Amino acid sequence: MSTTLKPRQDQALYPDSDGEPMSDNTVQFRWIVLIKEGLEYLFRDRPDVFVAGDLLWYYEEGNPKARIAPDALVAFGRPKGDRGSYRQWEEGGVAPQVVFEVLSPNNRIFEMTRKFRRYDDLGVEEYYVYDPDEGLLQGWIRRDGRLQEVVDLDGWVSPRLGVRFVPGEGPEGLKLYHPDGSPFRTALEMQEAAAEAEDRARAAERRAERLAARLRELGESID
Repeated sequence: MSTTLKPRQDQALYPDSDGEPMSDNTVQFRWIVLIKEGLEYLFRDRPDVFVAGDLLWYYEEGNPKARIAPDALVAFGRPKGDRGSYRQWEEGGVAPQVVFEVLSPNNRIFEMTRKFRRYDDLGVEEYYVYDPDEGLLQGWIRRDGRLQEVVDLDGWVSPRLGVRFVPGEGPEGLKLYHPDGSPFRTALEMQEAAAEAEDRARAAERRAERLAARLRELGESID
C-alpha cells in the first residue's frame, strides 16, 4: 500500500528544493537514474520500502538547515508514495538505511567529508560513493556503531539490499546486480529487453505452428 503525503503548511519552512541541480553533467545524471530505478525495481513488491533520488532529507524538526540531499536513498520500514521531502520526524523517526552518492568533477573533498560525517552521525547503515569519471567505488558499512570502510568491494553484496557490486574501468564502469543475478538496467534497456523477449516468443510460436502443420500433413499422408 502506497501513500501520498499532502502539502503541509510548513512547506515554506522546509522547502522541497535546495536550489541545487540534480546533477552537473549527463554521466552523473545517468548513473543516479540507473541506481535509483534499479532499486525501485528491486523493491517494487515491497510496500514497506521507500526509494528516492535527489530528495531533501530533513532530520531535525524545527531546524530547516538540518538537511542533506543524497543522490539516492533507501528507507526500510517506510511506505511507498510521493513526498516533497523526507522529514524524518514524520517518518516514524526512521533514517534512510542506505545512501548513494555519485560524484561529479565539481564535488569537493570538504563537501564529501561533511556528508560522510553527517551520514555517520545520522545512523546510515550503508554508504556508497561512485566516481564514474575515475571508475572508483567506495563503500562503508556500520560496524560497532560507526561507518567503517569496506576494503574490497569487488563482488561485495550489500547486507541490506542484496545487491552485488562489481567495480570496473572503462566506459561501462561499475556493474550492479540484483539478488537474482540480473543486472541493473535503464528504462530503455528494460524496454529493449522486453521487446526482444516478445520477438523471440512470437518466433517460437510461429515455429510451433509450422511444426504442427507439418505433422498434420504427415498424418494425412499416412492415412
